[in-house]
Amino acid sequence: MDKRWSIKPESDPELVNHLSEVLNISHVLASLLVQRGVTNYDEAKAFFRPKLTDLHNPFLMKDMDKGVSRIVKAFDKGEKIMIYGDYDVDGTTSVALVYSFLRLHYSKLEFYIPNRYEEGYGISYKGIDYAVSNGISLIIALDCGIKAVDKIQYAKENGIDFIICDHHTPGDTLPEAAACLDPKQHDCNYPDKNLSGCGVGFKLMQGFCRFNDFKESQLYDLIDLVAVSIASDIVPITGENRILAYYGLQKLNSNPVLGLKSIIKIAGMEGREITISDIVFKIGPRINAAGRIDAGSDAVDLLVSNEENKHMVREMSENIDASNEARKDLDRSITVEAHDSIANDEEMLKKKSTVLYNKDWHKGVIGIVASRLTESFYRPTVILTESKGLATGSARSVEGFDLYKAIESCSDLLENFGGHMYAAGLTLKIDKIPEFKARFEKYVEDNILPDQLIPQIDVESILHLKDINPKFYRILKQFRPFGPGNMKPVFVTKNVFDYGTSKTVGKDRDHLKLELIEEHSAAIKQGIAFSMGSELDKIKSNNAFDICYSVEENFYNGVTTLQVMIKDIKFPEAE
Repeated sequence: MDKRWSIKPESDPELVNHLSEVLNISHVLASLLVQRGVTNYDEAKAFFRPKLTDLHNPFLMKDMDKGVSRIVKAFDKGEKIMIYGDYDVDGTTSVALVYSFLRLHYSKLEFYIPNRYEEGYGISYKGIDYAVSNGISLIIALDCGIKAVDKIQYAKENGIDFIICDHHTPGDTLPEAAACLDPKQHDCNYPDKNLSGCGVGFKLMQGFCRFNDFKESQLYDLIDLVAVSIASDIVPITGENRILAYYGLQKLNSNPVLGLKSIIKIAGMEGREITISDIVFKIGPRINAAGRIDAGSDAVDLLVSNEENKHMVREMSENIDASNEARKDLDRSITVEAHDSIANDEEMLKKKSTVLYNKDWHKGVIGIVASRLTESFYRPTVILTESKGLATGSARSVEGFDLYKAIESCSDLLENFGGHMYAAGLTLKIDKIPEFKARFEKYVEDNILPDQLIPQIDVESILHLKDINPKFYRILKQFRPFGPGNMKPVFVTKNVFDYGTSKTVGKDRDHLKLELIEEHSAAIKQGIAFSMGSELDKIKSNNAFDICYSVEENFYNGVTTLQVMIKDIKFPEAE
């Protein structure tokens, strides 16, 4: 599939020159900083050296005082408190963080994770009924609840208060909770709107610490859970999230909570640096797999483990790893089936969107399948299956297209829906699927731009191969942690040549191992291009070509070298 290279405009030359001089860095690196909103020495210092003291005052968040006061009241009266959260990574890490912190100071606690298949997403009547029958009078809801108006009212009628900690977009009416903490509320003046659900829970605990004069160091001992939520929920790693992710990664690499330490070990990552990418592809999927295949509460059981149940941790992490393997098998088989149903249907191939329904597909993996199909066909995608007599599904979008608005335009056909610009969930009656499919397609067709249907690679700067040296990479590494809002920089070098030694590698010879040079430079740079082995003849044709890449370290036989990780290659047009 062809890709567009979108090269960012050059940054303000005066700012770039200034930063280059005061920081003693190259103009390319200075330009990267300006693109991230860094314009002076102090801002650069804050960017490269985040401080926990730069976190915002939690009481700037609407209802923070009400939430903290309600917990204090529960402590004083000896009420039973239930920590309630969604079954995904953000929800389970949120519950693990709040439960683990509060149990240091209080014993009448329990947690509750709804069953994906019996209760669905968010607050459930079953969960509330459980609280009623067990004498619970306060529920702290994490990563969900901001749209659960009827269910919160039901809880209130049964003598149960809710504190909602959510980060999803609220509806027109807010639940009648004791406190609604959500920075996306239109009248919430909290400076950072992009916290994860676990991040909002962290702020509640931070406010609780300050009100009670507790040591915040006890809370920071759990900051690796926040980093896992930030990476897995794909929220922007800017502002507070950058600080939380920065210190969360430090904790993850030095002294992770027992459950995460066990996951790191079973994933084969012991002894090497854990990055945001490792969370996204190795840690997060294992935590998610518990809720997809078995029960999300299994993940929380592991994440709240301490020395008292240390002997059970290995067995729990092995069970979660087995769930992840089962998830991968389901994911692969359903993805192949769904992919083939599109590829073999000429009418579907012409469409601007994908909506697929199969009553037998496993509900726990359809979000992953939606993501994979979006990558393959590059268009807004909805994957539906049957659950409790209804069609329920996950949707994913492409760069720049607001999926939430597209689904919202069909809201009269839906039982419920929620989500973000790029990812959403929805439920509808099965007989409404044909109409939804037609209207969703019509909305996409009318609103998506032609370029949005072509995969885009965002390029930060033009770079010469000779400028890739140890000092350059040492500073580039300090831009981490990478993620949305601060993606790993991608560069373009134009008019490069094969040094004469490039070759195909891999079991099926489908990857390229490159050695590249530029004109007027003696610098030879190594590179790797996965799944591009078919381009070898063009590479070796003695003609110049352009490369698009990130810069990585390569460790081999105890030697560390710099290499370019090729994302795309453009060859000159044939005459």
